[in-house]
Amino acid sequence: MRYSINHKKTFNDNLLFWLDRFVKSKLTSLSNRYVNNNEKLSIIIGRLNQGTSSIDELKQLCKDARNIGLIGINTYINPLYKFYMYIINFSFDSLKELDEEVLSEFLASQTGSLSDATKKNYRMAVVAFFGFIDKQNEDNTGNAHQFRIELKNWGGLKTTHANKLPSHMQDKELKRFLKAIDTTEFKEYAQAKNRLLIKTILYSGMRVSEALGLHVKDMVAEDGFYIFQIRGKGNKPRVAMIKQHYIKKDLHEWLEFRDINSPLLFQSRTGKALTQSYVSYIMDKILLKAGVRKEKNGAHMLRHTFATKLYQKNRDLVLVQEALGHADINTSRIYTHFDKERLKAAASTLDDI
Repeated sequence: MRYSINHKKTFNDNLLFWLDRFVKSKLTSLSNRYVNNNEKLSIIIGRLNQGTSSIDELKQLCKDARNIGLIGINTYINPLYKFYMYIINFSFDSLKELDEEVLSEFLASQTGSLSDATKKNYRMAVVAFFGFIDKQNEDNTGNAHQFRIELKNWGGLKTTHANKLPSHMQDKELKRFLKAIDTTEFKEYAQAKNRLLIKTILYSGMRVSEALGLHVKDMVAEDGFYIFQIRGKGNKPRVAMIKQHYIKKDLHEWLEFRDINSPLLFQSRTGKALTQSYVSYIMDKILLKAGVRKEKNGAHMLRHTFATKLYQKNRDLVLVQEALGHADINTSRIYTHFDKERLKAAASTLDDI
């Protein structure tokens, strides 16, 4: 039987509900050749069918299963227990708000001192859990929410795939891209909106979802800046600022077109919220015009570009963390890999010999 992604009333209850179902699927699929008490295993599975009352009860059931010989369950419950305890500290309203960036932040903050083998287990458990939800959720219209979590480029591992640095634009590419924003052609009603949207993400480092969720009332002009009140991951508030001259012209043009009956700053022609796929369409056209191709061409690359330039200019990791709204500074640390001045200093180590 399939269930809605938000089957329960609260975020915490929904997360626990899906953890119960995932753990039950593992208990019934792992090898039970060493189980010495099948009756006890049946009781545990029956308890999971009813639903646990807390994450600690779920962890105890897994411990009981392990004690009767069900090998392998700890590989999943230990990382997912840590994940539950980490994620409930944020004010998420829906499981749909969870994405690869949130999960990467969890892994970065919780596995830093662990061995690569244990890190791989954490990644495997998280990917398996969300893969299970992808296959098992369905709403009353027959549609299913898809997380599609892969974490292939998570930087915590020393494997070939995990060591890839975030895609970002070099200075020459960025100059071409900025020019292309203003010269790429779109339909008249969308021209200023598309320019404004991409510039807002690029000049502030906002997540795409944060930009798409902006309301007109979230923006004020002050002392030559536009100040944005953002609701980030987990509904955490933060402030972003953009110099007015970067977006003022596009903003005024767009305000002439947008539907004043909708509170959203960025909206479709009918006043509805824009989608991530729409932003990807804009990015593809602008990147094509600029002649810039990256391994990952989505608008999230703009956030990486902003963060990279921010660190290179200020050498302030805390500033990067605050500007991007990272929950943990270890997530921001990836941008120190782009610090050429530090590398030049390292390259000069033996100059005095």
